[in-house]
Amino acid sequence: MPRAGRDRRGAGAVSTRSVRYSTSPLLASKTPPWRSKFLVAAIGASFLLLIGRAVYVQVIGTDFYQRQGENRYARTLELPANRGRIIDRGGLLLASSVPAQTIWAIPKDVGADRAAKRGLAKLLGMTPAELDKKLADNPNFVYLRRQVDDSVARQVKALDLKGVHQLTEYKRKYPEGEAAAHVVGFTNVEDRGQEGIELAFQSALAGKDGTRRVIKDRLGHVVEDIGERVPPVDGRDIELAIDTKLQFFAYQRVRDAVAEHKAKAGSVVVLDVQTGEVLALANYPSFTPGDRRDLSGAQLRNRALTDTFEPGSTMKPFIAALALESGRVKPQTVIDTAPGRLQITGITISDAHPHGALTVEQVIQKSSNVGVVKLAMQIPAREMHEMFSAVGLGQKPQIEFPGAVTGRLRPYKTWRPIEQATMAYGYGLSASLFQLARAYTVFARDGELIPVSITKAGQADPADRAGVGVRVFSPETARAVRHMLQMAAGEGGTAPKAQAIGYSVGGKTGTAHKQEGKGYAAKKYRAWFVGLAPVNNPRIVVAVMVDEPNAGKYFGGDVAAPVFSEVVQQTLRTLGVAPDLEVKPQIVAREATAVEESF
Repeated sequence: MPRAGRDRRGAGAVSTRSVRYSTSPLLASKTPPWRSKFLVAAIGASFLLLIGRAVYVQVIGTDFYQRQGENRYARTLELPANRGRIIDRGGLLLASSVPAQTIWAIPKDVGADRAAKRGLAKLLGMTPAELDKKLADNPNFVYLRRQVDDSVARQVKALDLKGVHQLTEYKRKYPEGEAAAHVVGFTNVEDRGQEGIELAFQSALAGKDGTRRVIKDRLGHVVEDIGERVPPVDGRDIELAIDTKLQFFAYQRVRDAVAEHKAKAGSVVVLDVQTGEVLALANYPSFTPGDRRDLSGAQLRNRALTDTFEPGSTMKPFIAALALESGRVKPQTVIDTAPGRLQITGITISDAHPHGALTVEQVIQKSSNVGVVKLAMQIPAREMHEMFSAVGLGQKPQIEFPGAVTGRLRPYKTWRPIEQATMAYGYGLSASLFQLARAYTVFARDGELIPVSITKAGQADPADRAGVGVRVFSPETARAVRHMLQMAAGEGGTAPKAQAIGYSVGGKTGTAHKQEGKGYAAKKYRAWFVGLAPVNNPRIVVAVMVDEPNAGKYFGGDVAAPVFSEVVQQTLRTLGVAPDLEVKPQIVAREATAVEESF
């Protein structure tokens, strides 16, 4: 009975609970059919969206996601090309790249005490405060010092500082230093040309970098290569026409002249008239390409190419040549320069010394302003302008070099009579020293103006170069003017100090007042000398300019002509040109100022 009783109680309890559940309002209500359909539809749509997304990721958008995945483990490493060398005509190095260590750091990993940081800062040439500032700029990466010397790199490595690393880069070296600085130029820390040949031939020197695709792990280590490696294409070497020995000698001579005459600056240009090659182009002041700290604009300027001046009496031979070429005069035609003065539209033009009657040859020999003005006033302005343009004045030199300037040559229709007169002796127009040097090749090449080049043109026989230029004067006119230039550079001329031992020379001095504002400075001059050698069979043209000589002498015959003489002798000997005069010293006893040109 007890068991039966328990069974009845259990059955009663179950019955009671089942009645309670069945009578629940919640369970008793019927679910609307649309709700279940909606639920099924929502689940189905979710599956469709997932399937669609999977199809997009795996089929349609697979390239995008593969790229995103590769970005997390694949890297493209740059394989830098070696920058080409710059060499002179004999193969001597003017610029080359050498390995140099760069010090960099991950600032957040740097764990050095103050003493260690002071030691690092001292090695890198900075103060501890400057080092702290660099480390605070970027927590992930910072350059501390680019391209340090090997000794510095070894000492930094010996410190063994956590978070401080080294990277091998390449740094340009310039063996010829300041002597060739304006020609070669320099690169920046990224190895891109900034000046000179380094800039002019940037594309050829730089080459083309290669690439390498790799997989890296989370620590940055290369695990394996993927894809094909693209090898770098090294930059090509640039061979210049410059002769290192002549360049250094020309630089020394102009530097010494600037120092001797307490001048502001000076320049020398040497051209080979057989090939049109630039054998030397030197300026002072200069700079050291490998150390450009605290540089001034005056040091960086390639004055021979970028600065223009009124060329003074160096223009007189061109007026004489044009008068001869047009048949208006002959070399022995007499011109009366007395009384040493001439008025043009109320303005007086005068000679430093009255000469009286002079032949055309003597007008150039004595550098008579009055005589050359009388020649110029016989010539129409248009003819003068065409001749100046034909010898390259007022035009940018076609040379592979940055910064070459045009100079100034106004249209002939705007010339007043006084302006035409002053242009005859080099006022009212402007040119660079390089333009003047090239213009004088027209006399050295028997009336033909040839192209010039800073890069080596190769060995050429003079006959092979015939016809490559533009004929300006006849050979007879050019030879006649060469004789006049020889007279000007000899006894009785304005530049006997231009004489060279063993070689005949011809040339013309120029001494011009410097412009200041709208007028001319009373006691500031530029001294010029442009000439050629040997006279009968010219091989070179040399142009010299000294800016603001301030030691008592300022005429071109006193200041620039001696530099010309020394450069001519050294250049012709280096080129193996046989002397055409008996080799004996020529001592000039008197001052050239007695016959120097006026302004």
